[in-house]
Amino acid sequence: MTQVKPAPGGRMLTVLRVHLPSEIPIVGCEITPYVLLRRPDGGVFTDDVSEAAPVDGYFMRYKWYRIQSDRRAAICSVHPTEQATLQCIGCLKSKIPVAKSYHCSAKCFSDAWQHHRVLHERAISALNENGTEDDELFGRFGSGSSSSGIISAALSGSTSNLSQSSGVNNGPTPVYPTGTEKSSGETWFEVGCSRTYTATADDIGHVLRFECIVVDVETRGTVRAPTSVTTSRVIPAPTPTPRRLIPVNAADAMGHFDLDSRTSSFGTFTVLSYNILADTYATSDTYSYCPTWALTWAYRRQNLLREIIGYHADIICLQEVQSNHFEEFFSPELDKHGYQALYKKRTTEVYTGSPQAIDGCATFFRRDRFSHVKKYEVEFNKAAQSLTDAIIPAAQKKLALTRLVKDNIALIAVLEAKFGNHGTENPSKRQLLCVANTHINIHHDLKDVKLWQIHTLLKGLEKIAVSADIPMLVCGDFNSTPGSTSHWLLARGKVDHLHPDLAIDPLGILRPLSKLTHQLPLVSAYSSFVSMAGVGYDLDHQRRRMDPATNEPLFTNCTRDFTGTIDYIFYTADSLTVESLLELLDEDSLRKDTALPSPEWSSDHIALLAEFRCKPRVRR
Repeated sequence: MTQVKPAPGGRMLTVLRVHLPSEIPIVGCEITPYVLLRRPDGGVFTDDVSEAAPVDGYFMRYKWYRIQSDRRAAICSVHPTEQATLQCIGCLKSKIPVAKSYHCSAKCFSDAWQHHRVLHERAISALNENGTEDDELFGRFGSGSSSSGIISAALSGSTSNLSQSSGVNNGPTPVYPTGTEKSSGETWFEVGCSRTYTATADDIGHVLRFECIVVDVETRGTVRAPTSVTTSRVIPAPTPTPRRLIPVNAADAMGHFDLDSRTSSFGTFTVLSYNILADTYATSDTYSYCPTWALTWAYRRQNLLREIIGYHADIICLQEVQSNHFEEFFSPELDKHGYQALYKKRTTEVYTGSPQAIDGCATFFRRDRFSHVKKYEVEFNKAAQSLTDAIIPAAQKKLALTRLVKDNIALIAVLEAKFGNHGTENPSKRQLLCVANTHINIHHDLKDVKLWQIHTLLKGLEKIAVSADIPMLVCGDFNSTPGSTSHWLLARGKVDHLHPDLAIDPLGILRPLSKLTHQLPLVSAYSSFVSMAGVGYDLDHQRRRMDPATNEPLFTNCTRDFTGTIDYIFYTADSLTVESLLELLDEDSLRKDTALPSPEWSSDHIALLAEFRCKPRVRR
């Protein structure tokens, strides 16, 4: 038993308060409690006090415990904080992971059916490919939304009743304890001895308790009783339905690629573009429909990393990456997976927040596939200053800069392929690739600024194209919908002079309109879903998620306030060809009662990914 040392005169290090950033712990996510301390001199602080760096002769000792109870229950796959009462028999018979079969109520199952049915459709597809389709079972799942006949009897809280009602033995069935009540069947296990703890799969369904206590350095005795806080039940990290690569060429249109097992074939490479939603913008005020625990950075960063790594992309273009998160998390974590990193944060003429929280664009590439040749940084603020100096009268410069200076940037990387130059006239010649990653201004009423920023970027890329025969990719969040002047300029190389967006030009920065052109043969990668001649279930399914008027996805950004396409991957069609595309989500996939971000998807944008092949060079 540890002796509690009395404090002479009450002068000692004291724990004032302990609370958790989120009461709901998730597997794989760090939990770092907030511990408020008071020094003997009365000063208050929250820094850790280790044994190696004590304060006035005291340090902090931490313990984490897992409370295990004999009472057990399954957890709902849709609402992981709820106990399951129903189980989908179809999932069990089609060998879908059993954890996805549980639901907390009939309404939960009914509401989630449009999302849940995708699991069954894919199981049907897998069985068809293997030649073992069970017509009797899957005939019930057709195209309708009815879920009758596929739910088991209600689950009880006991293991035996669960087994009897669902026909699943106790081995593979994930059964978890139900509560935190003190009883003779309750056992406490020490699972950690540092301030931060990361929940594991063994903790699922169990309550955790964090304890901290002040220790005297000299006597090693504790001061007063420990201060503790208890979490709610640990939940598994929600997992979205995996997205597949869909071939878009006619020869392979009937198939699909499994991202978990595939690697880029010789001469091809994959590019991912993803606005990951910076933590500084991921507030409960903005995204009130998303559970608070799913908005915490501790959860979102792990969920985003799992998703990004799972795509196995050769080149990754991320937007809204905070500078501290790039340095402390994404760069070191992706380095472990073989990626080299480039980063450019936004400028700060307008930004008034924390310097560490400012976001920017990060480009990663696999070291075994590419090497870094050159990096260009585009600061639209500098271009705005040059523009106003050149065309704006002195008396109007301040007003002009207020409109144009928005801190947006672009990061351009020139890479050299390491996978050879197969199929070219001169195999010994270096295969270079130019990748632009940008985040264009968001304000809806600044259409002239958006168009000017994109035009500025394209003119810079034209200069690179003139200096080298090089394929180009232009990726990012352009904050411009299909059919806007910005999209026209990117996709068509020019702008219709009668376009209504051009009426917004108070500074005259778009004049003359004849300058709004570029010579890069850019094509939107996702237009291949519509333009390619391939046929098959997967392609037809994806085409229903495209807008036939614009040949772009119906949405890449989905919130309660806005659903539309603002993210793109453009490529130079004279030097690259699209081999396959990451399948699009539809609103049913996101569940009809929510938007993004959600527990499954940790950004309000969806990731875009395309596989390309370099075309043989043609002598000019």
